[in-house]
Amino acid sequence: MITSIVFVQVDTSRIPEVAESIAELDGVSEVYSVTGAIDLIVLVRTRSHEEIAQVVSDRLNKIDGVIETETHIAFRALSKVDLQAAFSLGFEE
Repeated sequence: MITSIVFVQVDTSRIPEVAESIAELDGVSEVYSVTGAIDLIVLVRTRSHEEIAQVVSDRLNKIDGVIETETHIAFRALSKVDLQAAFSLGFEE
């Protein structure tokens, strides 16, 4: 599985609708609304580079309100986080 991280600049008045439209695309696993120079961070998980092009270039970029995208492809995952442990307050069950 190939993971791509896509930075998305959006028409500010349309961020919620654009985020929802992106989240509905096949291949998109997560969409985050963030602070900073970009508006959304999108995680795309596909089996091939061609599928990344289909998701990002052919569909995501054509959503009304998307201004610009920047795509980064992850080479490898260096750590996996156990979310349950990360949010644990140290209480034993």
